[in-house]
Order: sequence, then C-alpha cells, then structure tokens
Amino acid sequence: MGLLSVIKREIGFTRSLKRLMGNMDGIDLTSSTLLTDDIEASVDAHRDRVVFWFEGQSQTYAEFDARANRIAHWALAQGFKAGDAVAIYMENCPDFVATWFGLSKVGVISALINNNLEGNGLAHCVNIGAVKAVIASSKIADRVRNIADQLDGDPVLWDWDGAAGQNLNAALGALSDNRPGKEQRSELIGRDLIFYVYTSGTTGLPKAARISHVRARRSFRIAISTCDLTPEDRVYNVLPLYHVTGGFLGLGGALLSGAATILRTKFSASHYWDDAADHQATVIVYIGELCRYLLNQPDHPKQQAHNIRIGIGNGLRPDIWQKFVDRFQVGHMLEIYGSTEGNVFLMNFDGKIGAVGRIPKYLEGKFGDVRIVKFDVVSEEPVRGDDGYCIPAALDEPGELLGKIDDTGPSDFSGYHDKAATEKKILRDVFEKGDAWFRSGDLMSKDKAGYIYFNDRIGDTFRWKGENVATNEVAEALSQFPGVKTANVYGVPIPGTDGKAGMASLTIGEGFEIAGLHAYLSQNLPPYAIPVFLRQQPEAETTGTFKYRKVDLVKDGFDVGQIEDQIWFFSSTVKAYQPLESDQHEAILAGKIQF
Repeated sequence: MGLLSVIKREIGFTRSLKRLMGNMDGIDLTSSTLLTDDIEASVDAHRDRVVFWFEGQSQTYAEFDARANRIAHWALAQGFKAGDAVAIYMENCPDFVATWFGLSKVGVISALINNNLEGNGLAHCVNIGAVKAVIASSKIADRVRNIADQLDGDPVLWDWDGAAGQNLNAALGALSDNRPGKEQRSELIGRDLIFYVYTSGTTGLPKAARISHVRARRSFRIAISTCDLTPEDRVYNVLPLYHVTGGFLGLGGALLSGAATILRTKFSASHYWDDAADHQATVIVYIGELCRYLLNQPDHPKQQAHNIRIGIGNGLRPDIWQKFVDRFQVGHMLEIYGSTEGNVFLMNFDGKIGAVGRIPKYLEGKFGDVRIVKFDVVSEEPVRGDDGYCIPAALDEPGELLGKIDDTGPSDFSGYHDKAATEKKILRDVFEKGDAWFRSGDLMSKDKAGYIYFNDRIGDTFRWKGENVATNEVAEALSQFPGVKTANVYGVPIPGTDGKAGMASLTIGEGFEIAGLHAYLSQNLPPYAIPVFLRQQPEAETTGTFKYRKVDLVKDGFDVGQIEDQIWFFSSTVKAYQPLESDQHEAILAGKIQF
C-alpha cells in the first residue's frame, strides 16, 4: 500500500472512530440516565414517524410508546418492583420490543429467551433468570405450560390471547397508556440491569449474561454514527430480537435515530429481497451465515432492485464477503466483533475483507486494553512464560483474545447470573500480579497494520498429526467446492490415535460430486487439515442465531450404527472418499484401518 493510501486510510479510520466515541459521551456506570430515557427522548422527537413495519402494518413511535406504557402499568398492577425479572418468550414482532421497553419503565429486568427452546432447555433459562412471570406469544405459550412442574418459584404464564395462560391483551385494555412517573426507576443508575441475554448454547445449556443499562446504551448507539442513520432510513432486521446482533445492534440504532425497522418473524431466504425492495430498506442487519444462505439461493429479480447502502453485523467470512457485495450490490459491509457478555468490541470501519476490526499501534490501550496471547490448543489454556505471566502472540500468530477488565470504564465485565460461570471467563495474573482479563474464547490474529482476524473458537480447533487444525479454514475451503452449501467442521477421536481426526457435516445441492472432493481439498489445504470423515445432512444444525451446533455431531462421531445420514471416509487405498460401512467402522475402531 502506497503512502498516500495509508494516509487516507488513517484519516478515515480516526474520523470514524472519533464519531463513534463522540456518540458514547455521557454514558457512565453512575449516570442516572438509562436506556429507557434514551428511547423516550427519541419517541418524543419522532412521535408521528413509523417505528415498525411488520406484516403489512405500520406502527408509529407514539403508538409504540403507548403500548409500552400499558405494559409498565400492568407490571405495577402485578406488584413487580425495580430489580424483579420477567421472561419474554416470543417471536420477532413490535410487541416484543414494547414489552421489554414497558418493563424497563418501572425498572423490571427482561429475560430475553430464545423462542426455539422448549423442554429442559426452556425450563433452565426461565429458572436461572428467577423470573416472576413469563410473557409468551400465543403460538408457543403451551411449551411453557408443559414445563410448569419444572419451574422454580411458580412464575405466572401470560400470553396475548389467553391461549395457554392469563390473557395479557385483556389485562392491558383496562390500563392507562400514559407514561408512569420516572420515580418508578429513580433509584437505578447505569450499572443496574435491564436485560438477561442468553448465550447461544452452542456448547451446552445457555448462560444468562447480565446486561446493564450502560452496556445496552453503548450497544444501541453503535449503528447511529457508523451507518450514518437518520429518520429517513429503514433498517431491515430479520435476526432474533432476543440476541445482541438483532436486538441491540440492529434495533437500537433505528430506535434512537428515529428510523423505521422492517421486522420479520424470522429469516426467509426466499422472501428476503422482496421484503428489502418492497419496503425500501436502506440498511440490513446480518449474520455471516445469513449471507451464505442468500448466496445459495437462485437469482432473484429484486436482488439488486433495492436501496440498501450498508449492512452491519458479524461473522461474514472472507470466502463469501466479496461474492455477496458483488452479486447483491450492497455498497458497504460493516463487520463488527463482540460477544453478549464480553468487554471486547472491535469494528472494521474500512471494509478490509476478512478482518473483524482494527487496533493500530498508536491506539493500543486508548479505548480499553485488548491483547492476543499465545495459546495451547491441547490444554485449551494460554501459554505462560517462566515468570508465570502470559506471552503476547507474535504478528499473524493465532492466540486467545483477551480484554482487560476495568470496572470503572467501558471495559467493565458484568458476567453471568451464575457466579461460577462468570469466574470461568476471567483470567487472572495475566501480565502483572492482580490484573484480571476477560477470556473471549476466540482465537484471533493481528497483522502489522493492526487488522484483527477471527481464526476459530477455542474448543473447535483441534490437533491432528501433531498440527493445529482451524475448523473455519477447513469449512471455507469446503464451501468453495461445487455443490457444497454449508460445511460444519469438528474433530472426532479415533481409538489408538493422538488428537482428533477432522470430520465435516455437509449440506449439498446441485453439482456436488464426491469423487473429486479429496483431490480438490489436497490442492487447497495441508494434508493434516483434510477431513477424514464426511457426513451429509439434509439441513445444517444451527442455533436461533445461525451459529453452527457441534455438540451432538461430535457425540455422534462416525458411528454408522447410530447415524442414518450418509457417512464417507478417506480411503488411503483408492485415495478418495468412500461410503463408510459397518465392517469398515469396526475395522477403524480395532485399529485395522490406519490414517
């Protein structure tokens, strides 16, 4: 890169960062201004503008506020007080937002529960939130009723028409739509909680992350300056509102800038471009796999007949980034990095493909201290030197990303509702005695220009033939092969071998030919990274936020006696993938087939 290009890059970067940080002025752990106050101020400034487009109907900011006020009065009528919690178990809709907004007006914490959960997983989330009531949509309220005997504290079930619980709409009809007095939340400050947001549950049962007003205020403001949002914008948001990307990053900027949000109950690849074009969307909110699903669809007549100028989200992998921009003519993709509970936030302002953010040398430690340290994938722990302290990773070397915990500033870490789970995410005595750092659980690398790249999740990377295998690298290579729609890569143990062998679960489409796959992978991956086993699934196993689930796949392994899906293994005899039969499976377990 030439000197002039570098200068232009740095000027653009510092301007973008300055605008973002300026938008965070006044957000403080001890401030009496809450997220609720921010939203009420936006309502007052934009009362007659549309806040939501949903299923052919529109709702104004004033109507939205009136609905939330009724919820607030309902909470008071139930005897709820500031600090109590209520679970919200609903699909995407305007009432989802009005419900938590209304509860926040009287200081009640909203536990935002994944609407795909049921049974033990649902009961677990309700219980760890210690909620006084559950507000469910009518379509799924019976799931709550079915687990009533598993719930602690006998929380009362309410749904919108009394299908399975008490009738919330009927109760709201008798209540005022005037704002309750601020005295109902007057004792709350920035560090107090507004939400429990649950982790995705990719590695087990979800954990309830504690989200304070100050953390929510920051998250809600991110898109305002970075996407240049104005009241004229329309943000198309199909991501779950119970999670941070859809519910905070996507929704928040629109709510606080007076823009309209185009909501859909859930993502539909076949309807995506109709919605975006017909509702004149100017901004989209994405997850990387959502973009991949869209690329796997046939051409759509409206895929370029839209007004979308920018996308904001996370998880956009380099193998599809440029393809998405070119095919769908979206002007700019603004990739961010963060986690529900974490204290590390990164943003790729200038669209460097593959990067999740950037910390140039001259800004290190200026906005929270973020480091990458050497990591041992076998012990799954950072490497420490002879002095007992962690060792910084070299440039371009994958290591664990850490964020220094500072309870007085923007790098605070509220943790989980479970104190033991919180402590597991804290690494102590990292660079000096007594310091404490948040463990991201992600392997990242940093180049000489300060760009930071996601390599893999800790626990996903595994060792085979004495080498580290990054599952994302393998998945990206597989996804480039004709006919492969999705690839979910993980490691499985083979008796008598060290480490774990690579296995990939694939969903495939037209044009897939297994015969040429191994030769293709041999040209694009080192030998140790090529999967030993392949599994063909009809649909990818994902969470509600489109993250791949691996727990059950790892548990299944390559046991053809328990798996109905087609399994292939690499046969060194024919140098190609072959169907795995029961006799071969037994031979592998007995050590008669070597890899």
